[in-house]
Amino acid sequence: MGEFLINNIGTIAVGAVVLLLLFFAARRMILDKKQGKSSCGGGCGSCPNAGLCHGAKQGGQR
Repeated sequence: MGEFLINNIGTIAVGAVVLLLLFFAARRMILDKKQGKSSCGGGCGSCPNAGLCHGAKQGGQR
């Protein structure tokens, strides 16, 4: 077991960093969704799916 860890420490470290980045990205997306922020980052004025994305109460405009 110890030899496996020593031989693969680089792969384990990179994998841990990637998992950490994925965690923070997912967390940010969840927090933004709860705050009502748009995930696409663009303006909704010319978006054909604005009504689907933000609902009728906002009228598709941001």
